[in-house]
Amino acid sequence: MSDTKKLISWNVNGIRSVVQKGFAEWFLKTAPDVLCLQEIKATEAQVPASVLKPEGWHTLWHPAEKAGYSGTALFTKEIPENLQTGLGDPQFDTEGRTITAWFRHFILVNAYFPSGRRDLSRVPYKLAYNQAFLDHVNRLRSSDPRPVIFCGDVNIAHQPIDLARPKGNQKTSGFLPEERVWVDHFQNAGFRDTFRHLHPEKESAYSWWSNLAGARGKNIGWRIDYFFVEERLLPQVQDAFIWPEVLGSDHCPIGIELAGI
Repeated sequence: MSDTKKLISWNVNGIRSVVQKGFAEWFLKTAPDVLCLQEIKATEAQVPASVLKPEGWHTLWHPAEKAGYSGTALFTKEIPENLQTGLGDPQFDTEGRTITAWFRHFILVNAYFPSGRRDLSRVPYKLAYNQAFLDHVNRLRSSDPRPVIFCGDVNIAHQPIDLARPKGNQKTSGFLPEERVWVDHFQNAGFRDTFRHLHPEKESAYSWWSNLAGARGKNIGWRIDYFFVEERLLPQVQDAFIWPEVLGSDHCPIGIELAGI
């Protein structure tokens, strides 16, 4: 049985920006077994070699075709048995939103779910991605006995406890009923929100803050970044955490520790 593994997810809102704010030092100090990044907003050619391929880690970059937009990246100590980018649908894959990695004991999907935008214009696209994503993880489960873990910026606060001002955001993308029901769909499919599983009543635990009006300093935030695991993995989830003290992005890192996997 292997040691505990630490998996971290972080929407960096621009890898080039966080590199200038101490990302490399933070990464080496934290030394996770797996790091999933979202919203990298850069191609491999735009990232310093020391960050692109740090010594001791294997990396995969999946940038969007549109410059300075979206994109995901994966850092891992263990060499994955297989890697896949995308969901097999160009409308999502050109935006670099999804990376799947097959490890010895589990399958990990790193995802940057779309935003519905303030004017709600992208809510239909967002809901379509959610369906395509659920279809993807269900295909993984039907074709492989290994449990599936998925993480990333889901861009949805599930319950009123997951954002500071639920009453004022009933009509805001990220807290719309038709968006929130997708977390129910993931749960009905057998996935569990690891943070809420271990901290069911914890309030004021957020992973994203608006850049307006000093929201982060006042902790007026949203919990929209998640680690979901299949229910059978819950006994091995030793910790699920949010690190609001880590600066550099409008999101903060989140993660889990898994024992015996």
